[in-house]
Amino acid sequence: MESDGNNTGEDISSAGKAIIIPEEEHSIRPVDIDREALKVLFRLRDAGFSGYLVGGGVRDIYLGKRPKDFDISTNAHPGQLRKLFRNSRTIGRRFRLVQVFYRGNKIIEVSTLRSQSEYESCDGKVLPANNTFGTLEEDAFRRDLTINGLFFEIEGNSIIDFVGGVDDLNNGIVRMIGEPEVRITRDPVRMLRAVRHASRTGFSIEEQTWEAIIDQRDKLRLCPPARIRDELLKDLVSGYSRPWVEKCIKSKLFYTLFPFYESLLNDENEREKLYNILIVTDRLQNPGGDNPVQLPEYMLFSALLYPFIEQELGLSERDLDKGGYRVLFTELRAILEDVVCSRFNIKRAAKDAMVTLFVNYPNFMRYRRDNNWPSYLKKKSYFQDCFKFSALIEEAEGRETAARSLFISLKQEVQPVLQVYKNSSGGRGRQNGNPAFSSAKGGVFGLIG
Repeated sequence: MESDGNNTGEDISSAGKAIIIPEEEHSIRPVDIDREALKVLFRLRDAGFSGYLVGGGVRDIYLGKRPKDFDISTNAHPGQLRKLFRNSRTIGRRFRLVQVFYRGNKIIEVSTLRSQSEYESCDGKVLPANNTFGTLEEDAFRRDLTINGLFFEIEGNSIIDFVGGVDDLNNGIVRMIGEPEVRITRDPVRMLRAVRHASRTGFSIEEQTWEAIIDQRDKLRLCPPARIRDELLKDLVSGYSRPWVEKCIKSKLFYTLFPFYESLLNDENEREKLYNILIVTDRLQNPGGDNPVQLPEYMLFSALLYPFIEQELGLSERDLDKGGYRVLFTELRAILEDVVCSRFNIKRAAKDAMVTLFVNYPNFMRYRRDNNWPSYLKKKSYFQDCFKFSALIEEAEGRETAARSLFISLKQEVQPVLQVYKNSSGGRGRQNGNPAFSSAKGGVFGLIG
C-alpha cells in the first residue's frame, strides 16, 4: 500500500510495497528508545533476525511524547527468542509473546510478526494454527489504527509505513485500517481504541471510521465483561478521561457501556457535573508530570458513577441516623451490583470499597463543611480513602481545590478492580508478572546465564 502523502518511498523486497521515511525526514532517533528495548533490538540484529520498534512506541516518539511501552516485533519465532533471551518467558497459547525481563521489573514484550489479530475470525471460525506468523506487511494490516501500524528499524533509523500512518500523524487523523465495519465486527474493542487515541492526541476521527463506530456501537455487548472493564480502566487512569467521555457520549458508546446514564446525561447540567469530576481526576493523576498519582480503580469507578448515584439515592442529603446508614448501605450494594459490578465483572473487594466511599460520603461532606472531624472517625481504616474521595467531589462541585499531595501516597489497599484479562490466547505465567530469578549460577531451573 502506498501513502498519498508527500513522502517518496521504495519497495521492501521481502514484504511488498511500503513507504520508507528516511532518517532525515523524521525526528525519531535511537536515543529516544528505552535502553533495554535497544538491547533487544541489537541482539536480534546481531543474531541475524530483523527487529522493529512497533505500534504506540513509534507513534508517541514521532509526536514528541515518551512512550509508556516499547514493544518489539521480529521475524524470530518464540522458541528462537527464548534461546536468545534467557531472561525471558513465553505467554499466550495461540499467539505467543516473549517477555524479556530486566532489572527494576522492566519488561520488554517481543512478538513474532503475524498475519492476524487473536480476535480476527474467518468465516465465523477460529483461525487455524498455521495462520499465526506473517510478513511485515501482514503484521501492519492486522493492527487497529493507521497511527499504530508503523515500524521503526534501527539499521537505517527509518520508519516503515504500509498503511499511511505517517500522513495521518501529520494531519491529526485517527483512521481504522481496512474496512471499519468489518474490523469492528471482528473485534468491537477497536471502537474504544479509536476513541481513546483521538482523546489522548486531540486528533479527529476519520469520517468513515466515526460512522462505523456509531452504527456498530452495540457490538460492544458481545465482548467479555472483563475485557471491556480493562479497556475502560486504561482511559480512567490515562489523564484524558474528560475528552474520552465527551467523545464516548457523542458517539453514544458511553450509553452502550452505561445504559443507565442515558436519560440523566440528556440534561446538560448533569453532563457538566460528570465532566467536572473527570477534570479533577485527570488533574490529580497528571501522568506526564512529576510525582504521578494513580488513583485506585475503585475510586475512579466511584467518581465516574457519582452523578448517577447522587441522582438515584439523593446521596448528599441522606440522613444516616436511626438506621439510615444500614438502609443506604443495602441500597448501594444492590445498585452497584446491578449497574456495574455484574456488568464488568468487578470483584467483591472492590465493590465493598466503592460502597464504603459512597455510604460515608454524606457524613464526610458535613464534617468538611463544618470543619469538625470527630476523633473516633480519624481512627477508622476507611478514613483516608473517604476523606480523599470527598475532597475530589468537593473540587468538582466548585468548592475547595483538592490538594494533590493528599493523593501521592494513595495506595490500593483492596483487591484492585483491574485484573489481567485472560483472553483466548491464554497464558498465565507467574501471577505477579516477574520471572523466577536466583543469584546462583544458572539461575532458577538454569534459565539465566
